[in-house]
Parts: sequence; structure tokens; C-alpha cells
Amino acid sequence: MSDRIFLKRPKNFLSFLRKLLLARWQSLLLLFFGMVLPLFIFEQLAVVIWQNQDFSWDDSILLAIHQTATPELDRFVSWFTQLGVYRGVVPAVIAISIGLLYGRRWRSLAFLLTTTLGSAVINRVAKALLHRIRPSLWNSVSPELDYGFPSGHAMSSMSFVAALVILTWGTRWCWLVLLSGGLFVGAIGWSRLYLGVHFPSDVLAGWMVSLAWAIGVSLVIRPHLIKPSLVSEQALTVSEEKAVETK
Repeated sequence: MSDRIFLKRPKNFLSFLRKLLLARWQSLLLLFFGMVLPLFIFEQLAVVIWQNQDFSWDDSILLAIHQTATPELDRFVSWFTQLGVYRGVVPAVIAISIGLLYGRRWRSLAFLLTTTLGSAVINRVAKALLHRIRPSLWNSVSPELDYGFPSGHAMSSMSFVAALVILTWGTRWCWLVLLSGGLFVGAIGWSRLYLGVHFPSDVLAGWMVSLAWAIGVSLVIRPHLIKPSLVSEQALTVSEEKAVETK
């Protein structure tokens, strides 16, 4: 365990800081790239939207994607995009939750529900506060009527996949979930742009805030923590045995 580094009292603050970085560098990298950086990107996007400004690259990306439109692709994407929320993510969350409930995996269940439901709440609050109008570059075959920033489909798919990656972390399923889930998240985001119901900045913002939220919830709930009382009891037993040996 990395905590063994702290068994001896550091001589000074710099020594303590060096040992802390050596022991926790992985957690610090996760904190920075998984929470701080995504939240910073979201904040930068949200500030521009709050000031009623636009991004020059939003329209150009949408128009480039729209050039690939065909009637057949319109029908497919109109169906596929619904997998990002009600026809895909929501049923999957319900099914997995039932499995976790049956398996009495309370911590994992709490993590999954907090991540996915919390993401939905964040999305509604952000849309109500920022009031960004959706694109109107062409008549969408699957129009949406509410506000657009951040993308709800992008947030739903990202929070779900991020939760699955965290739950399967360290297992043989992790990389399969990461690769297939990444493709799914990207495809859902692309579908929102293809239909012209979101700007690219809406999708990017949804991804960033959902990723930060999922990782933040995992650091609080710690879904991989199993039987903490047993661990503490074992640690106490070891410390007592060492105390007896030193007498």
C-alpha cells in the first residue's frame, strides 16, 4: 500500500509533500484530468453562452456534417439518437440497477443512480439558467423545443458509460466497456449534430460536465470499496500483533 510511505514521520514539509505526491500521483492525475480540466472547459463554454456570444466553429461544423445528409440516414439517425436517453440509456440503467439490487451491491447501485440521475438534474438546471436557443441552420427531421446547452443526450450517454467504466475498472470487461462505450458516446454526440438540434459546443459541454460529475461521485461513494469494516479490523489486528512483538 502507498500509505506505507507515511509510516515514518517526514523531517519537514517538503519531505512530506514529496512523499505525498509519490503516494497519490495517480489520484491527483485523475482529479486533474477527470474533474478539474473538464470543469474548466465547461466553465469556459458556459461563460461565452452566458454572455450571449457564439463560437465561430459551431456553424461551420454543423454545415459540414449536414452535407452528408440523405433521406435514409435521416431515418436511421432519428431512431438511433433516441438510444442516448429513453430508448437506450434509461432501460439499461434500470436493468443494471435491478441486477445490482439483486446482488445486494448497494454501493455500486448508489453510485450508478447518483451519477445518472444527478446528471439529468444538472442538465435541466444548466438549460434553465443559460437559455441557449438551438440551431436553426435547417429544418431538422427530429426537432427539439427546449433549450440546447448543454446537450442532454450527450450528458446521459457520457454519464452512463463513465459509470460503467468505473464500475468495471480492474476487471476483464473494462477495456471492452471503454472502447464500445466511447464509440456509443461519440455516435450519440454526432447524431445530435447531424440532426441539427445541438451546436458542437453543446455536446462538448455535456461530455465535460458529465465526466467530471461521474468521477466526482466515484471519489465520494467509492463504489469499489468492499467491506471497509473487515479491512479496518484486519489492520487493527496487524497493529496489535506488532505491538505485542515489540514488548
